[in-house]
Amino acid sequence: MTANAMTEPGGALTDAATPQLEALYKKVTWRLLPFLMFLWVLAWIDRVNVGFAKLTMLQDLQFSETVYGLGAGVFFLGYFFFEVPSNMLLERIGAKRTLARITIGWGIICILMMFVTTPWQFYTLRFLLGVFEAGFYPGVILYLTYWFPSLRRAKAFGLFMSASALAGVVGGPMAGTIMTQLGGANGWAGWQWVFLLEGIPSVLAGLATLYYLTDKPDHAHWLSADERRLLTSDLDRDRKALGHREHNVLQSLKNPIVWKFIAIFFCIIMANSALTFFGPTIVREVGFTSPATVGWIMAAIYACGAVGMISNGIHSDRANEVRYHCGLAALAGAIGLTILGFAVPGSAPLALGALALAVVGTMSAIPVFWQMPNHFLAGSAAAVGIALINSVANLAGFGAPYLMGYLRDAGAMSTGLWIVAAVEAATFLLIVKFVVSFERRAKPA
Repeated sequence: MTANAMTEPGGALTDAATPQLEALYKKVTWRLLPFLMFLWVLAWIDRVNVGFAKLTMLQDLQFSETVYGLGAGVFFLGYFFFEVPSNMLLERIGAKRTLARITIGWGIICILMMFVTTPWQFYTLRFLLGVFEAGFYPGVILYLTYWFPSLRRAKAFGLFMSASALAGVVGGPMAGTIMTQLGGANGWAGWQWVFLLEGIPSVLAGLATLYYLTDKPDHAHWLSADERRLLTSDLDRDRKALGHREHNVLQSLKNPIVWKFIAIFFCIIMANSALTFFGPTIVREVGFTSPATVGWIMAAIYACGAVGMISNGIHSDRANEVRYHCGLAALAGAIGLTILGFAVPGSAPLALGALALAVVGTMSAIPVFWQMPNHFLAGSAAAVGIALINSVANLAGFGAPYLMGYLRDAGAMSTGLWIVAAVEAATFLLIVKFVVSFERRAKPA
């Protein structure tokens, strides 16, 4: 091996960073990541604002916690059925048209949520929100592989996915303030204003996507011809260094490792969904009743989550290690959930500290996880495989809120938190058992 080359887990080989490459990837990062992060912030806000609307919506509409949990979770059924077709469409028609369609669609559905009056209307619109958002998250994961070589992806994934934490920082205070300040204006409840004012920006951003995004490096007119050649050359070198990866769609779906990754991500999403849709409720349970106060507390917790996601992704890249960066982060999240089960509804400081640990650990595991499937899937198989992993695993997003809502109605919220903690803890065991053999197989002989 030459002095200016390096190997990553899975056997990938890429040139050591040069000043030209560093400057080029910095330019690519600043061009793509802020805009994609902005879109993900909007998507995340429109997905989870129901958790804040719930603080008054349930009483206004006479919905039970079980109805809320089912409605929050049915979003992921729409995800499940439409995510793979959406990613296949991205591979065919390009990212900007796919992401624009998705963003405009979920914005419209978010606005329509303000008119909900019955449980079935609630279920239907949450399902449709999942249908329209399906494909965005795995689509961006696939899209970033077109622009970043394997050694740079964990950082890129971490930056992009940290937008979900940033959405919590922005969305919590925003929703709380809207509910507090606009409740009753024009005869609408505060939660109705939340859905209206948080849906409109998504529609506008979807239109902007058509003009701003570039599908692939070959089409990047904001790069010089020399920069395009250098970028393409580096990405080609990285693809060759990774060796054989499955390109055939049907074969990738038959590969047991795909289903092992589904099991791993299922465990992470189980915890992430429980925290997302019941985090505001937990904060209220320990004594903070004002929606604005709840929003600011959740903002502080998600700010910590953003730092954790970015830091873990950067450290994973530098250490050339993915398994333990993902598994140990998930284990920390499980410990936080376990403590939280004992702290609610008692000690507020202990509960908030445990909630912060659970959020930071769980969210920090997610961007590093996505490094693992990309070691063996490429082309159309990557488009389908990534979407399949995300869509099937996100069925945990259906189960977790429904479980938590049902158990809270039964007065057993702590039991729900402990069940979720046990599932998340299994992430570490599954990674240690299943991912090591893949990495050994992928190394060149």
